[in-house]
Amino acid sequence: MTAVTETAVHLTRLRDLVEETLRCFVDAKRAAARESDLPAETTEALADFILTGGKRLRPLLCLLGWYTAADTFPPPPVVRVAAALEVFHDFCLIHDDVMDRSDLRRGHPTVHRTLAAHHHRRARSPVDADELGVHGAVLVGDLAFVWSDELLHTAGLTPAQQTAAWPLIDTMHAEVIHGQYLDLTHAGAPATDLDAPLRVIRYKTAKYTVERPLHIGAALAGAGPALREALSAYALPLGEAFQLRDDLLGVFGTPEDTGKPNLDDLREGKHTLLVAHALRRADPHQRTLLHQTLGNRDLDEDTAARVRDILTTTDARTTIETLIHHRHRQALTALDTLPAPPAARHALHDIALTATVRTS
Repeated sequence: MTAVTETAVHLTRLRDLVEETLRCFVDAKRAAARESDLPAETTEALADFILTGGKRLRPLLCLLGWYTAADTFPPPPVVRVAAALEVFHDFCLIHDDVMDRSDLRRGHPTVHRTLAAHHHRRARSPVDADELGVHGAVLVGDLAFVWSDELLHTAGLTPAQQTAAWPLIDTMHAEVIHGQYLDLTHAGAPATDLDAPLRVIRYKTAKYTVERPLHIGAALAGAGPALREALSAYALPLGEAFQLRDDLLGVFGTPEDTGKPNLDDLREGKHTLLVAHALRRADPHQRTLLHQTLGNRDLDEDTAARVRDILTTTDARTTIETLIHHRHRQALTALDTLPAPPAARHALHDIALTATVRTS
């Protein structure tokens, strides 16, 4: 392995490595399914989901964690681990879409909707097809977890790398599942409490999306606790900013840009910081409207527009934008003192920008 130059650490090049690894793995799983005469629709639904988009943020951060510690181009086993993080993320998304009853993801029908359409012509009624789609998507999500685990265990890591990385991966798995559970238990009952949504953000996004992938990549390169702590100082505020932007896009974004509906969060009544700040500042009439509409599965566009107006006029939207800016600056300040090669620091700076200033 050779030292990395400024131009070698190019995010597009790293993303291409991940894409190639994912495509080769998925093609092999498709071939194996055909050979074993397994149900084609499950393999195809997961294969299409994996290969049709996504920011690939977690695998990129894993590879940059390696760079930070090793200052060398990531070898194939490390790229394979990074790809495994992406497939685990697909497991989370497929189950998340089932729980949120979402129809779109990345501009395409969600897995449960895809499977429902497949079974529609064979089911006794549309209700049967919808039920098959939901149940099938749970299993396809489970299959994604299995594929992720296979990628990890066939990566070709050394015993020392396994010892360093696998506990972090196990911790990441548990954290995001607990974070999703917290998100579920707070949905449908939005309140003025700021601590609860921050706790959800910490475990469902900040640690899972940014901190743990960086830690895993660095651990694979032999980094110790000191470097992981320095990476956390960058990762946690950036992860919070990323989720706060996602919360805004979930309400104010356009489906054409985000690839998903902008009514789902409102219909679920998600207890976000955005909603909590609005409830704290709303007048009695506004507060009543928010409590009556948030969590209503039949919320229409006209009522949603009134909710968005409250979120804006109470300055809740502006407050979240301010928090995003503050967290972004906090991450960049930590990056200035991160003991990392200049090329890796430059790439992490670019990721901090794209993660917080985005429309999708």
